[in-house]
Amino acid sequence: MDVFAIQTALKTQGFDPGTLDGIWGRRTVAAVKAFQKARGLTADGVVGPHTSRALFVNAVQPQNITMLVWMEEARRLMGVREVVGSGSNRMILQWADDLDIHYKDDDIPWCGLFVAHCIGATLTEEPLPTNPLGARNWLTFGTGCAPTWGAVLVFWRGSRDGWQGHVGFYEGEDEVAYHVLGGNQSNSVSVARIRKDRLLGARQPVTIPPLATGQVALASTGGTSVNEA
Repeated sequence: MDVFAIQTALKTQGFDPGTLDGIWGRRTVAAVKAFQKARGLTADGVVGPHTSRALFVNAVQPQNITMLVWMEEARRLMGVREVVGSGSNRMILQWADDLDIHYKDDDIPWCGLFVAHCIGATLTEEPLPTNPLGARNWLTFGTGCAPTWGAVLVFWRGSRDGWQGHVGFYEGEDEVAYHVLGGNQSNSVSVARIRKDRLLGARQPVTIPPLATGQVALASTGGTSVNEA
């Protein structure tokens, strides 16, 4: 999705998305909702086909308009790393502050925090699970779905019957592993291969139409992750 093009179109039509920075944030969501309300559309903050046609009525629509704004945010943050040892990456702590979650340092596993930030910052009306820092708590998020691009994937860690887990977003898959875009993978936001037999469930948001993105076949390269803590 070309967020910058959407922000520019909103600004041109008199709806202020804030700084034209290509980042899908709360001011952009608010501007989309205001635009939708003014045009008699469902004010859900999602730039779907109807909103796109209205927004770009006098211009060429950007290619690949998609409602997976949380994936745009996740990809934008690729490479963000925690600070090993003393000290913390202030950006990671800010995600927690924005969600009103107490988080003292980035040595605490932050895969759930990363997913919560990406969902909470872009789908402002989407309910988050209770204690989103607990990876397995994401099994209560949204509604169940097949593993498909953009879905939230929840994995067991240590033992299937234990309490530890890992959570991230589906980027694709090969024969034996899912390619997961997540936080706290080698201490950073990155893509890791996680074996399919570790999957506990796949979930999708409920405030947007059901995902219809499909599976993404990727090459099997490199080893698989065994412990994402």
